[in-house]
Amino acid sequence: MLVGRVVVYRLFDVGGEIHLDQVLARLASSSPDRVRPASGEVQAFEISNPPLTCSLGTEQLTVLGQRRQVELSARIYDFGVISLRVRVDAGAPLTLAEFTRFGRAVNATSEITELLEDEAIQLVERMGTTIERPRIAKVREDYVVYHVTDTSAGDDGPPLRDVMLDADLVPLLLGESRPLSEEARRELLPHRFSYYADDLAILSWDNALIVEPSGAVSDVEYILEFANAQLLELRYYDSLLDGELPKLYDRIEKARVRRRRFIGAGYSQLLGEMQTLVAEVTELVERAENALKVTNDVYLARVYTTALDLYRAKTWRAGIDRKLTIIRDTYAMLNGEAQARRAELLEIAIIALIVFEIILSLVSA
Repeated sequence: MLVGRVVVYRLFDVGGEIHLDQVLARLASSSPDRVRPASGEVQAFEISNPPLTCSLGTEQLTVLGQRRQVELSARIYDFGVISLRVRVDAGAPLTLAEFTRFGRAVNATSEITELLEDEAIQLVERMGTTIERPRIAKVREDYVVYHVTDTSAGDDGPPLRDVMLDADLVPLLLGESRPLSEEARRELLPHRFSYYADDLAILSWDNALIVEPSGAVSDVEYILEFANAQLLELRYYDSLLDGELPKLYDRIEKARVRRRRFIGAGYSQLLGEMQTLVAEVTELVERAENALKVTNDVYLARVYTTALDLYRAKTWRAGIDRKLTIIRDTYAMLNGEAQARRAELLEIAIIALIVFEIILSLVSA
């Protein structure tokens, strides 16, 4: 038997930089705190600006036909992301099959999505001017952590992590009711990590199972949430650039039409906007990527690196870099075109002056 909980995360991009010191004063009634990982080796983490964690109270939700009290909380990151969380405790000890049914039911509860959307709007309003350029982007990042505590076999029996087979975890982590082939299980559930003899962390694309006998919030959960916040930023700016590129082409065409109509018209305003866009995106993406570094803890570094690989963070970053390269190349092309146009106008002016001087000398003669 085991006891456990399910934590549902929904992350939002709510604007530019968030001034966390100001947020502390704004959300004083919610007991905000600059929480760091619980690892005894503080030097294992380099966090340039630790996120702010605050309580948002409790609510009542229906899970498997029963009304349950759930805890709401938020974690606020300085690079413009808020992570809202709903914690649902299973209560009485359950078998793994019962916990799987409970966990999947929580994951499928539409009330949680609606609740977190409403809480995000309220939280952004409470934070007010502490957010630069506040708005809630359309991009969301969802994640679920199934956290269980080993109570199955007492002091003499094997720990729960040793009797958990991949076949038992498929319904919980992958949502599949039919048995998967060995090849599919090996492909879909390869990311297993253990530090102590009785703990376990299994990562998948949109959820994770953490076995932690102490019942405490583990550093793995902290890292996974941080990685999801960084992923959201990459997805947001990739989407932003996807929308900006077609607009850029339209602005270039309008600028060229204006240049044909007016001799003095140029690309200065457009070039300035492109330069600003590249600088802002580059700065904010790098701030998000460098917000957390795991240095001296090999175990947590492996978990963090695997999570980013699993979420395809490098692929998203490569997409952003590719789009920024297109903008830079376009900037160089337009700047070269503008320079060539100025050179042509200068040559025309010089020739006109020469002709004028020749005409003037002939008239004078």
